[in-house]
Amino acid sequence: MYVERYGAGSRLWLGLHGWSGDHRTFEPLARYLPDGVVLYAPDLPGCGKSPPPGSWTLASVLQELLDLVAPLVPPPLVIIGNCSGAILALCLAQQLSRRGCTSSIERLVLIDPFAYWPWYFRVFVSPRIGRYAFACSFGNPVGRRLINLALAGKRRADTDLAEGFAGVSPDVALAWLRILREIESVKVFAELDLPIRILHGDRTFAAVRRSLTVFRGLWPQMEARVIEGAGHLPLREAPQQVVASIQSGAT
Repeated sequence: MYVERYGAGSRLWLGLHGWSGDHRTFEPLARYLPDGVVLYAPDLPGCGKSPPPGSWTLASVLQELLDLVAPLVPPPLVIIGNCSGAILALCLAQQLSRRGCTSSIERLVLIDPFAYWPWYFRVFVSPRIGRYAFACSFGNPVGRRLINLALAGKRRADTDLAEGFAGVSPDVALAWLRILREIESVKVFAELDLPIRILHGDRTFAAVRRSLTVFRGLWPQMEARVIEGAGHLPLREAPQQVVASIQSGAT
């Protein structure tokens, strides 16, 4: 798995990108990293410079992530998941906890996460129309332009909610959705007993804001922090605020 490293030091942050991303999702944070922090940003299997997983299953992807973090623990690790990458962050934290490595996790940070599937994800995994629906929307320049126009209120004028899909194979994009679909409900993560912080843009999707209620019901210890001036892309639109919110309260 390809990994980009930003910063240097003994304090470890691991950033897991979302559906259409790669390691560059976390690049805007690089100039604001605190002294002593190194951010590991992998290209998830099949994305960016990383080869596909051994099989397109959640178990296979999780094993690759576990292999990736094995040399990084036991020093406390901040695991950061962006958008759908937040679900993978939860999966990874759960697996580490079940292996008795809870003390290796300093904090779990979820950025603009969904607690349930948006309706359009369900359309894309449909065996009958999924590929066609993707081709008509995220899979072509006109569709991506229309998506950005329709969601102008959920992003800053100089950002693009769909740009990542320009370099993503439809096969890879849809395979990743099928992997995420293996997780039937976020309730499977209710067992997590570790510090959890959710960051979200103040202009993000209503579904993200509604998801906070679901997450609060799972984890009484959860903190929620608003990233002012950001929509669904806080990493791009307000990286300095994001770093400060991840760092705040660190031991």
